[in-house]
Amino acid sequence: MPPNFVHLLEAPSGRFSAKPALVWDGGALTFEELDQRADAFTDALAARGVKPGDRIALAIGNHWAFAVGLLAGWKLGATVAPLDPLLTAGERRDILADLSPALVVDESHLRELERDPVETRPRSRGRARIRPAPPGPALILYTSGSTGRPKGAVLSHRALELAIESWAGPVMALTSGDVVLATLPLSHSFGLNGALLAPLLTGATVALVDRFAPDKVIEAIHRHRVTVFPGVATMFRRILDGAELAAADLSSVRIGVSGAAPCPWALAHEWRVRTGIRIVRGYGMTELFRPISYQAADPTESPDAIGRPVPGVEIRTVDDAGRSVSTGEAGELLIKSPMVMDSYVNAPEDTREVLVEGWFHTGDLATVSADGLVTIVGRKRERILRGGYSVFPPEVEAVLLTHPAVAEAAVVGTPHPELGEDVAAFVTLRPGATTRPDELITYCKQRLASFKYPRRLTVLDALPRATTGKILKSRLARPATAE
Repeated sequence: MPPNFVHLLEAPSGRFSAKPALVWDGGALTFEELDQRADAFTDALAARGVKPGDRIALAIGNHWAFAVGLLAGWKLGATVAPLDPLLTAGERRDILADLSPALVVDESHLRELERDPVETRPRSRGRARIRPAPPGPALILYTSGSTGRPKGAVLSHRALELAIESWAGPVMALTSGDVVLATLPLSHSFGLNGALLAPLLTGATVALVDRFAPDKVIEAIHRHRVTVFPGVATMFRRILDGAELAAADLSSVRIGVSGAAPCPWALAHEWRVRTGIRIVRGYGMTELFRPISYQAADPTESPDAIGRPVPGVEIRTVDDAGRSVSTGEAGELLIKSPMVMDSYVNAPEDTREVLVEGWFHTGDLATVSADGLVTIVGRKRERILRGGYSVFPPEVEAVLLTHPAVAEAAVVGTPHPELGEDVAAFVTLRPGATTRPDELITYCKQRLASFKYPRRLTVLDALPRATTGKILKSRLARPATAE
């Protein structure tokens, strides 16, 4: 029978039955209680006509009911597609039209999920676990749509198993004594894998925070004695900039883990200096989980690099003709991984474009050092061709982030009648900081080659972001003007 990831969770459910699996402000579920509720909701799904192999959409936020719905879907042999509850009505409608689920599980089902499973059906310790027919895929995860319409990545139970073992093992080195903060959206790959499934697999406790806010996170860390803090760069930045940090008790935290969007070295370094906590940086995407990362047990750090391939992952860098490039030379990053998606939903051409002979074409331009460290230098599609010169946005963004007034930066190409494209930058400022666009342009001009520095710069109150923290460059104004 093909693997079903939920069966791997049965071992910690039995071994740590009385231990808290999920805790939150005002409540907790033990591993046994979580399993009981998932069993009971499996029956409820079946009563609603959901069958093994069906798809269900799960549109619940960072609530214990999300975990119950997820596990129940797998126990039944269904494929679960988590949806962000913050999607607009139009975004949700488009995804559901693409997904065609047998059922949408959302907050309207909370009362049913909250019913005591002991009252709804008898259950003895010796009752056999549900063994559904061979399951379909485990997950369909929709991309954030930062450069176009969201696509649903179909992920097998086997890929999920290997990915979660990697998260729990080399990336975070989790044990049953850990308490992992879950303030990342559980509907997205990073939060689902790093903040929920990897802890549950190892018998660790998950501390749920429904919505990120610096004061709520700091309070949850103190109350639950959180040991691992998975977060996106903006979360770490907001805590550093907030007044709450001065009185915060973060003494229980052994590591932070960044993902979903790049975490600049300057931010990771500042976080460590001010809190004493290392941020384990890495690289991943919806279709690949986390194929490249630093590891919790390895203290090696390189400011520019994002880490090395995790065990089982192969990488190549190639030129536009598909030829491997030399060590240290930039090329498109290709990844071969047992954790890769099977396909995109209803998009065979898109699937064939990115999956070629087992290699996933990331669209990212990278260099690989002699000792295997990977550095992302830009997006293949975002590379700005200015008068025949290539400009990689991350290089310009990194310079802007060294300015003491700049909190965040995003660089894009804008059409130019003579040069083809020009360089435009968008920034937000640190609290209380002031500067003018022309001052920031001059700052870049002094530190970058003449073809690289931005000719236009806009100061914004906030950069447009997906709920994962990824900057939505497609939503930035084009062309930009200095303001």
